[in-house]
Amino acid sequence: MFKKILIANRGEIACRVIKTARKMGIATVAVYSDADEHALHVKMADEAIHIGPPPANQSYIVIDKIIDAIRRSGAEAVHPGYGFLSENPKFAEALDKEGVAFIGPPVGAIEAMGDKITSKKIASEAGVSTVPGYMGLIEDEDEAVRIAGEIGYPVMIKASAGGGGKGMRIAWNEEETREGFQSSKNEAASSFGDDRIFIEKFVTQPRHIEIQVLADSHGNTIYLNERECSIQRRNQKVVEEAPSPFLDPETRKAMGEQACALASAVGYTSAGTVEFIVDGDKNFYFLEMNTRLQVEHPVTELITGVDLVEQMIRVAAGEKLSLAQDDVGINGWAIENRLYAEDPYRGFLPSIGRLSRYRPPTEVAEPHAAIRNDTGVFEGGEISMYYDPMIAKLCTWAPTRADAIEVMRNALDAFELEGIGHNLPFLAAVMDHPKFVSGDMTTAFIAEEYPDGFEGVTLDDRSLRRIAASVAAMYRVAEIRRTRISGRMDNHERRVGVDWVASLQGAQYAVAIDADHDGATVRFDDGDVIRVESDWTPGDALAHLNVNEETLILKVGKRTGGYRIRYRGADLQVTMFTPRQAELAALMPEKIAPDTSKLLLCPMPGLVVKIDVEEGQQVQEGQALCTIEAMKMENILRAEKKGVVSKINAAPGASLQVDEVIMEFE
Repeated sequence: MFKKILIANRGEIACRVIKTARKMGIATVAVYSDADEHALHVKMADEAIHIGPPPANQSYIVIDKIIDAIRRSGAEAVHPGYGFLSENPKFAEALDKEGVAFIGPPVGAIEAMGDKITSKKIASEAGVSTVPGYMGLIEDEDEAVRIAGEIGYPVMIKASAGGGGKGMRIAWNEEETREGFQSSKNEAASSFGDDRIFIEKFVTQPRHIEIQVLADSHGNTIYLNERECSIQRRNQKVVEEAPSPFLDPETRKAMGEQACALASAVGYTSAGTVEFIVDGDKNFYFLEMNTRLQVEHPVTELITGVDLVEQMIRVAAGEKLSLAQDDVGINGWAIENRLYAEDPYRGFLPSIGRLSRYRPPTEVAEPHAAIRNDTGVFEGGEISMYYDPMIAKLCTWAPTRADAIEVMRNALDAFELEGIGHNLPFLAAVMDHPKFVSGDMTTAFIAEEYPDGFEGVTLDDRSLRRIAASVAAMYRVAEIRRTRISGRMDNHERRVGVDWVASLQGAQYAVAIDADHDGATVRFDDGDVIRVESDWTPGDALAHLNVNEETLILKVGKRTGGYRIRYRGADLQVTMFTPRQAELAALMPEKIAPDTSKLLLCPMPGLVVKIDVEEGQQVQEGQALCTIEAMKMENILRAEKKGVVSKINAAPGASLQVDEVIMEFE
């Protein structure tokens, strides 16, 4: 077995590999760029070696710099994680020349399966069902338009060397094909150093289901069931689960056997994933094979009990698999939510900055429930503009799918994250969405259910009453403390009343609070009674409450006259009034927000790639105005309505902050 391995990656996956290596008694070496000098993976590793400036193409994907780090550290093997060099055959070849083991598949398998065009040809020859498409390379926009027309819209434009949603676009017409082709090439070149593009038919109403395979160098190949990855945004997975709520045992077996046959056909070893598109009739089509560890591998580990990173290391060391196909079962249900530094209220655009508060729920592993949080950040650390915006992967497990969802709901409610925009509210909303709860979803879920973007959650009356009662009880405790000013005699303390009015989400609830040693009984003016018990104290950012014998977890932020409460995707401004204050508040005028309808504001920190219009030009609704690049993704900003450009304030190459004015309209 290896004594020392180097992790050629960063962030949560580097931390994840370090944890297993430590468990196996293997020393670890981290590599880091200038931006990651104080990163968590650097702190966790036994050694750390600097490899260059922040941009990945000057550090993490420069093979010579990784090889130099290997030589300096004396590492015997390298785990590439995912992304960066994980599917680069030249990197695997360079390691082989150095006599260093690659904790991944052979070069031939990477070349065959890592290239999407080649992999589809091989899959077709191996008898695996494939999606119709054009397998050759596409030179320019005109050829892309011609091919798309022959295949039939909609089509998927993909980077041949792509992954993680980078370099992928769906085009529904000729104009979108031209735009998507160029953006895909740009993203592919930036992220992978390879701008080759191909086009295939986009299957409507699909489910994205993938099979985890594991193979050794002794001829053994097994599959570890499937993962459902249909909740996606911009072709990037957001929520994954294992097993799939859609598959039956027969389809699972057929997909697993095809995945193993494909892996065997290319002499695959190590862990890998064969991805399929599955239609409503359970017909499945080969999509691609990822010759690396997948981001969502933890859900497979939670239902099988197999540490995939450990198996990868053992296979790379020449060991045989310690389990056969019959040893692989399905124990319970697991769900993974990807926590991204993306602001759901701004169209999920990237957000960067310092994590002023980062406190995940406590990880647990119990017979009835488990919580796991794979992360690469810490409180006080910074989210950089140079890398993928994923902050953490929050996973839950329980004996049933319904229980796993409920554990996830509470875990999301208890996840404290401040300082940047993030998608926690959106994830919470998905966990409560009827389509997700029923398992009836496709890859179009987000586009169909949130066509105008995410604007938060509107809670029902029952939830509002539970929150109103809880906040009333909490506010009363805080008011009592506030009146106990140092030096004031007890009998002179201002008496805190029992009658209050809670205002939240446009509703008002008049309540009377009957407090006792264990909690408070809150009576509503319509006769409803809610019992609230909690050990919350003023100043706590998280409140764990027992409300009518049910758990309620609220994120609490102090504001004048009440609290900012976040719960299940809702962001509420809760104001507490005395009855007289409530009467007067009803007479106050509402504050009108400033008019920004004639301004194009930069929605996230980023770099201006190009400006598509000129001053004085008339633009139509939906017309491309400019392209902003952030976190390796290009974002095309479009006109919301017809107008004339009166002034352009930014030029290509400019670095902009959030809400900086890009252009103005008449």
